[in-house]
Amino acid sequence: MTTVETVRVLVWSEFTEPKEVYPEGIHGEIVSFLNSHPGISAKTSQLADVAYGLSQEALDGTDVLFWWGHAKHNEVGDDAVERVVSRVRDGGMGFVAIHSSHFSKPFIALMGTKCSLGSWDEDGLPERVHVETPGHPIVKGIRDFIIERTETYGEPFDVPAPKDIVFTSVFHDGTRFRSGLTWEIGKGRVFYFRPGHETYPIMMNPSVRRILTNAAFWTARRV
Repeated sequence: MTTVETVRVLVWSEFTEPKEVYPEGIHGEIVSFLNSHPGISAKTSQLADVAYGLSQEALDGTDVLFWWGHAKHNEVGDDAVERVVSRVRDGGMGFVAIHSSHFSKPFIALMGTKCSLGSWDEDGLPERVHVETPGHPIVKGIRDFIIERTETYGEPFDVPAPKDIVFTSVFHDGTRFRSGLTWEIGKGRVFYFRPGHETYPIMMNPSVRRILTNAAFWTARRV
């Protein structure tokens, strides 16, 4: 019987999330549910750490880097960004960008576009997430679901044509957004997942947790 190697995940955050929503940060919340899976070993990293929490040693010991950022994208040093991009393109590290991380330096560098949105509105209204690619490993165990309170994003989303459109979101006013996208970048796999606005407890949603757990395995090429 073949033993499947444990997926080593590093969950990075700028750690500006409201403590009344995420006492340990979004990265702490993600690590807590990832580590409940026996096939994953996850730990946190953050902007205030040495080398922005992205030293070469840390990245070399990482199979998948999860990234959440919002207000301090420009405070991440370019040297750290280069290390991340190199580990994805040349080293095959997976990269999972969550919500407003579409404007993070590593994601922009990997995409090669501005990664801008057509519109956004912090309205706190519902979002229905539709499964577009039922057979994709990231979708395992997932059906269409609702996030009760969220921020609305609207197209166009300035990214390259994805390998897969895994999820599409439809918001209260009919606005649509491609909310789960995959790419192959060099040797690495990249997944962008739109839900994750910091003022709402979206990371506690069971479907969101399952999707991000699935994404760890897919971007690590374990499935």
